[in-house]
Amino acid sequence: MMSIETSKEPVVSALGTRAMLFEAPGALGLENQQRIWALSNQVQQWSLVAEAVPGMNNLMLTFHQPPQALEPFYDALLAEWQRGETQTLQGRVVELPVYYGGEYGPHLCDVAQHTGLSIAEIVRRHAEPLYPVYALGSHPGYCYLGGMDPSIATPRRQTPVLSIPGGAVSIGGVQTGVSASAGPSGWNTIGHTEFVFFDATVTPPVTLRPGDSVQFRIQKVLS
Repeated sequence: MMSIETSKEPVVSALGTRAMLFEAPGALGLENQQRIWALSNQVQQWSLVAEAVPGMNNLMLTFHQPPQALEPFYDALLAEWQRGETQTLQGRVVELPVYYGGEYGPHLCDVAQHTGLSIAEIVRRHAEPLYPVYALGSHPGYCYLGGMDPSIATPRRQTPVLSIPGGAVSIGGVQTGVSASAGPSGWNTIGHTEFVFFDATVTPPVTLRPGDSVQFRIQKVLS
């Protein structure tokens, strides 16, 4: 592990009597997420902590029983963060073939209109980065990804779509992601992949994990 410095303070808040949310300061990025991973690894070893769940720029803790006093726990958590340790997770690179546009990407034209870029350029810029998996959440198997080109960032939709299929590749603000199962979404769907992120019949049921990386591959651009 390596150390980095920060001049901003995190926010720690109680979630009822048996859980706590730690929100990291600073912009979303891999370096901050590596600090979250390191913090999770450290506090998971504390006797009071039942589970440490890394999120995007945050960490949720659950306790075996309500702490007798929260203030000492707050102080210990903040002190651990201020040590500035980071953890690098060595994972796999997983390629996801994507069909962009057409019936699979009904909002690709909306992204083009917002960014002023051509469809071909949006697809190229979207498929170019290697996206690190920061965290799992939202629904089983869903991966929060970092590293999207900011030039194709597009605000979430004012009116969410009631249901998008599993495998929908979407852009929401400065992030991109792939829906692991069917459900509502306020993101802009630009494509589709057949990759399976969650299967309750296998062990482990979740295909990807933090530290893995996703590489989108352009299967076809549909009109």
